Amino acid sequence: MVRPRFAKLPSAQQQAILRSALDEFAAHGFRDASLNRVIEAAGISKGSMYYYFDGKEDLYTYVTRTEFEGLFASVGPLPELEHGGADGFWAALEDYYLRLMTALAASPQLAALLRGWVAVSKNPAFQQAMGEVEQATLPWIEQALSTGQRVGAVRADLPPTLLIAVILGMGEAMDMWLVAQQPDADALPELIGALVSMIRGAVGA
Repeated sequence: MVRPRFAKLPSAQQQAILRSALDEFAAHGFRDASLNRVIEAAGISKGSMYYYFDGKEDLYTYVTRTEFEGLFASVGPLPELEHGGADGFWAALEDYYLRLMTALAASPQLAALLRGWVAVSKNPAFQQAMGEVEQATLPWIEQALSTGQRVGAVRADLPPTLLIAVILGMGEAMDMWLVAQQPDADALPELIGALVSMIRGAVGA
């Protein structure tokens, strides 16, 4: 895990380390990335790097989560879901997902980082980090699910935990496919519409 000492660094030095790590991981993926190249590009000593992070896995996880938090921040909060009934609910989710994927497509380096993240998803060294990311999304999914049921957009005849499992599974499959195929921006609206329609078909009322 990232060590508290990293947070005490001046912002410019933090950013130098993170930029160097992002460049390396985006270009080479986790397996082929060189921590020595990150250290050299950041202009720090190897001892300093281990003073801030436990190892390459921790640096990679921290950089990836930081970049994706930045992506969501740039797109903005989820829009209002309670207006427009069922059709309005699904249209708002589709629009938000399209904005996320459009922003991702506009950042080839971030897209490359996501492809690498997907590639290591089955690596035992990252299972805890993957679980933490999933847990962080659960409150949002639970809130959206509750709103969807309230406006008649999401079925209420199945346990919420099952509905969430279906949404997470389909969402992961969608993300992995979009990242692997890298469709151009013109094709995204139709693809996102079709993919969200599949989720609606599975859990919609």
